[in-house]
Amino acid sequence: MTSKTLGRAAILLVAIFSLSACGNTIRGAGADMANTVDATQSAAANVDAAATY
Repeated sequence: MTSKTLGRAAILLVAIFSLSACGNTIRGAGADMANTVDATQSAAANVDAAATY
């Protein structure tokens, strides 16, 4: 293999790893958002329950 081919292969590998990392970050952010919504709804239910006493 020539150095040009090795360079292209290295760039391709870096691009693949970068894109997979972005996918994991987006998936994690989605899970965090879902947890935030659940916590907010739970807090609202607690406030509502406390207000009715």
